[in-house]
Amino acid sequence: MVRKFSEKRILKEAKRVIDIEIESIIGVRKCLGSEFVKAIKILASCTGKVIVTGIGKSGIVGRKISATLASTGTPSTFLHPGEAIHGDLGMVSKNDVVVAISNSGETDELVRIIPSLRKIGVSIISITSEPKSSLGLQSTVVLCTGPIKEADPFSLIPSSSTTAALVLGDAIAITLLTIKGFQKEDYAFYHPGGNLGRRLMLRVRDVMQRGSKMPIVKYDSSMEEAITEINRKNLGFTLVVDENQKVVGIITDGDLRRLLVKKRDIFNMKASECMTHNPLGIDEDKLAVQALAIMEEKEITCLVIKDKNERPKGIVHLHDVLGKRQFSQEL
Repeated sequence: MVRKFSEKRILKEAKRVIDIEIESIIGVRKCLGSEFVKAIKILASCTGKVIVTGIGKSGIVGRKISATLASTGTPSTFLHPGEAIHGDLGMVSKNDVVVAISNSGETDELVRIIPSLRKIGVSIISITSEPKSSLGLQSTVVLCTGPIKEADPFSLIPSSSTTAALVLGDAIAITLLTIKGFQKEDYAFYHPGGNLGRRLMLRVRDVMQRGSKMPIVKYDSSMEEAITEINRKNLGFTLVVDENQKVVGIITDGDLRRLLVKKRDIFNMKASECMTHNPLGIDEDKLAVQALAIMEEKEITCLVIKDKNERPKGIVHLHDVLGKRQFSQEL
C-alpha cells in the first residue's frame, strides 16, 4: 500500500538523500592523498590493460568506470568476479592493473579471486571504505572512501557507497587523461558516434564554407574595405587575393590589433601592406579533426582551402569544425 505524502514531505526526502550522498563525496575528497597519487602512477605506467571488477551495484559502477577509462585513452575491460572463478581469469596478464570495488571489502566473490590475481602478479588497486578489510589488506594500493552512510532509512541499500566509488573512478579517469595529454581529437577518435566525434570525423570539404560566404578582398583594396569585409562576413579575418584571384595573404583581427598598437594609420594603407603572407591551408580531403589539430597547434582560428591554381576554394573556421556556428544559427 502506497502511503500518501505531501509535496513538501516528498521534496524533503529527496533533498535528504542528495545531502547524504553529497556528504559521501566530500568524505572521498578528504581521503585523497598519497595513495591516490601512487594509484595514478601505477595506472599511468600500465603496459597492459586496466581491469575493473566488482559485483552487484559495485559491478555496475565498475562497468561505467571501465568504459570511461577506455573512451579516454586507457585500455580497460570489466571482469565479473563470478565469471572470473570459472575461467575468465585467463584474460588477466601480469602487465595489467586491477581496480577492485567493494564498499565492505569483504564481498565473497571478489575476495575469492584476489589470491589468484596476486599469483598472476598484477597490481591491485581497491576502492573500499574499509582499508583493513580482506580486500584492503591484500591490495597494492587502497583508495579509501572514508566511512559511508547509505542514503536509505536503514543504511542498507547501495547508494552513497556507489556514488563515492563512481566519483573516485571519474577522478582517476580524468586525472589520467590530463597527465597523458589526451586531446579533443583523441576523444573524437574514440567517439565516432558522438556529436563532436561525428563532426570531427567528417572531411574538411564537409564543414568548409564556400563562395560568397568567404571573406575576400583584393591586395590593392583599402583597409577600410578590408575591415568592412571582415565585419560583413563575421569570421574575424579576410583573405587577400591578387589580380589573378590567387591567395596571397590574410588579414585577421589580431593583425589589426597589432597594427593599432604600433600606432599605424591603417586607413591610409592597402590590404597588401597589412596582410600576413602565405596563410596556412589544408586539403579538403583531410579529416576535420586534422584541421582542428593544426589550428590548435598554430593557435589560429581558420585555414584556407585552395584549388590547383592557388585560388580560394573554401575556408574552414574553428567554429565550423566544432559545429558552434551551426548551433548559434539554430538558436
